[in-house]
Amino acid sequence: MSYKLSERTLDTLPRLLEGIATTRQWQAKRSRIEAQWLQLLGKAPAAEECPRDYDIVMEEAEGGCLRRDIRYQTADGDHVTATLLLPDSCLTGKKRHPAVLALHPTAEEGRLDTASPSGRENRRYGLELAARGYVVLAPDSITCGSRIYPGSEAFQTAPFYEEHPEWTAVGKMLLDHMRAVDLLSSLPEVDGGRIGAIGHSLGGYNGWFLAGLDRRIKAVASSCGFSMFTEDPDPNRWGQRDWFSHLPALTESIREDRIPFEWHEIAALAAPTPLWMWSGMGDTIFPNWPAIGAGMNDLATVYGLLGQVDAYEFWMGHGGHDFPDKARSLAYDFLDAHLKQGMSD
Repeated sequence: MSYKLSERTLDTLPRLLEGIATTRQWQAKRSRIEAQWLQLLGKAPAAEECPRDYDIVMEEAEGGCLRRDIRYQTADGDHVTATLLLPDSCLTGKKRHPAVLALHPTAEEGRLDTASPSGRENRRYGLELAARGYVVLAPDSITCGSRIYPGSEAFQTAPFYEEHPEWTAVGKMLLDHMRAVDLLSSLPEVDGGRIGAIGHSLGGYNGWFLAGLDRRIKAVASSCGFSMFTEDPDPNRWGQRDWFSHLPALTESIREDRIPFEWHEIAALAAPTPLWMWSGMGDTIFPNWPAIGAGMNDLATVYGLLGQVDAYEFWMGHGGHDFPDKARSLAYDFLDAHLKQGMSD
């Protein structure tokens, strides 16, 4: 699977169900997409046996929940600092709660942008979901918050690649997020069958990346976290840079006028997991909104084939690279519908 980048237009987008009429045919194509994606993500170090528990760094009551800053080990021997928010209802009964992995955007503060009162306006979705009764885990991603490499600046991945030349920053983030799902699943306060993910920008695409590889994620809400190579003025945003390098091997492909996939094909790995997507036509980070809309509309055909039309929603507004009140309200309602449905009070 490979495409000539200069030939990508709205009229030549690869169709997900081109020549496909059955779910079996789709699963065969999905397997090919997944294999190519895993190859691009790179080779992770050998996994280590890591404990499911965590160390509490700080604990305090805050706004109707118990806030714990915690630290836990990852499968590759690294450590993550995260904020765990436990609603007061967790502490007063034996009922298990739905949980959400709150993935932060490109913010030097990392998890604090989503799970702390100090977070930016329209970014405190971790706090807001805890107030709605979710157990929330908000981890720092590599190069952000507590995980900025010593002697380096935020978002600098060069130290990571010096240590792991055969791996990728995206592969590392996904392994870390899977470890976060391990931790959430082990908590006595959490219903392990009702774990979702939410994120904006960096956190947004990490959410559906994760859902494509980990079926324990039962719903995703992604804000301004989707783009297409088609009509992107900066397709190398995903490749090798002096800043955050997601998937360095893509740079050589782009130089050769070749892309190994279109992004809606990677998003389709998440199907039939319930998926909510938001994009803004005024987004200056991902400005190619006509192609984004075309890719998202094509993704709907996969959910239709799988008989899960109601499990997919794509919304586009006139705003910029933001997660405004109206969009967050729609996202929270979507998560409620798929993570809380059928729960008894």
